[in-house]
Amino acid sequence: MELTKNLYIQKYLKYFLVIIFGTILLTISAKIKIPFYPVPMTMQTLVVLFVGMAFGYKIGLSIVILYLLEGILGLPVFSNSPEKGIGLVYFTGPTMGYLIGFIFASFLSGYFNMNTGYLYVFIKLIISVSVIYFFGVLWLGYLIGWDKPLINIGVMPFLLAELFKILILTLSSKQLVKLKKFI
Repeated sequence: MELTKNLYIQKYLKYFLVIIFGTILLTISAKIKIPFYPVPMTMQTLVVLFVGMAFGYKIGLSIVILYLLEGILGLPVFSNSPEKGIGLVYFTGPTMGYLIGFIFASFLSGYFNMNTGYLYVFIKLIISVSVIYFFGVLWLGYLIGWDKPLINIGVMPFLLAELFKILILTLSSKQLVKLKKFI
């Protein structure tokens, strides 16, 4: 009985540590800006998809939801915080739709079986990242008006960077799914 209890505690401690590490990784990925055309690139979407692929949808969701809660509560975890505000003020700004999309993207990348051929993984990741932009455009439309060129403002500048990140994840997908065995 004691051995079972210890294994149970170890399992959940491991989950807890992975979730904390994931939020730290997501925060770091938000802060690093890589010069890219036409806008600087952060690695947030790569990490959002990575945590789903590597740890499954339950842990991936836990990581992203905890990250968002940290930001809402005022920790400077988001890309342009604290310069552009912190907490709920920042969260409800122009990027809120994208941040909400992170939840669904991490779920999809963790839920889809990524242990398939590269073409299927690529398509599944395209679907997963598209959800981020779907929610982002919906929120932008609500915030700035539906009469604006929302796709040109909220999607087009990021497509090349997203393709680059999806290619990285696709090519490393066979190794990433092996991480599930360690948790």
